[in-house]
Amino acid sequence: MRLEILPVLGIGHVTEGDDLAAMIATAAPWLRNGDVLVVTSKIVSKSEGRLVDVPADGPERLAARDEILAAETARVVASRGPTRIVQTRHGFVMASAGIDASNVDKTQLVLLPVDPDASARALRDALRERYELDVAVIISDTMGRPWRNGLTDVALGVAGMPAIRDHRGEVDPYGNELQLTQMAVVDELAGAGELIKGKCDQVPVAVVRGYLAATTPDDAGGARALIRDAAQDLFALGTAEARAAGLTDAATLADGPGPTPADLGAVRRAIDAVAGVVAPGTVFTLVDEAEVRAGLVAEMPGWPDGADLLLGSAPTPVDPIGLVRFGADLHRLRVALAAQGLGSTLLPPPPGSPASAALAL
Repeated sequence: MRLEILPVLGIGHVTEGDDLAAMIATAAPWLRNGDVLVVTSKIVSKSEGRLVDVPADGPERLAARDEILAAETARVVASRGPTRIVQTRHGFVMASAGIDASNVDKTQLVLLPVDPDASARALRDALRERYELDVAVIISDTMGRPWRNGLTDVALGVAGMPAIRDHRGEVDPYGNELQLTQMAVVDELAGAGELIKGKCDQVPVAVVRGYLAATTPDDAGGARALIRDAAQDLFALGTAEARAAGLTDAATLADGPGPTPADLGAVRRAIDAVAGVVAPGTVFTLVDEAEVRAGLVAEMPGWPDGADLLLGSAPTPVDPIGLVRFGADLHRLRVALAAQGLGSTLLPPPPGSPASAALAL
């Protein structure tokens, strides 16, 4: 395979209502069938009117940005100082919900497209119907990565090709059958396009040539196929958030018939990890040990041993109801003890999962 990465020059300034298909076809009359068009999400957002007005500077700007961020956020994953890692309503986990202030007037912010897969399909359809160009379209944006410094472009939307190349079931040159290998090829192509687009060069569109022999129908699932299911996401929470949720999950295990030795061991390990960690919104009040014990038993019927365990490991004094407040989000309740192979009774682990097998023993 030989790949070429080509810049599309001359796109110019994009405003609401602009015809991206016409702009791209005019700027790149050399496009061929089978090319992969990598389009920066920002020009898609601009053409779709995904701009909001904000003050140019000062505390009013920060307040407006915070309000917009809250509206674009489905779930806060982690926060530290002013940094917010959130899950957007699309399902993407990214800093500040992808809200961007670069390459736009100082009195505006750019939001992500409402439906990047739909945007990719619309652009692909327009190029095919009006210009007889059969190309794949990737809508890309910049993201950070856990455990690694630096940014890279990834795919938010795609049409004309599958998001993932699945190698499972194939046999490598050493005779090993591949069990897990699924390559996020649209992310790789988005990153390749970014090599020549850059942030300051005003090249919002790139073409990767030579990867596709032919495009595929648009019902290939789009970029949503890249979003990991919550039941399989072992890193869904930030560190402090996960630790706080661990104490909640320990408390909610009371909904079962009572603790087994395995339960108590898992709960003890979880509480040891969370001792002293306070989640936002948790309320502590000054109560004596007897009140704490009575409250814990009331919250956990059939768990006197569990109450002793919690009382011995958790910081006291503590409002018993505060234990429950550690994880109002049910998603966090199940994830918190996943590392111990023990799921919450409020949200049982998926059938066939290691946690499910452990509970069946």
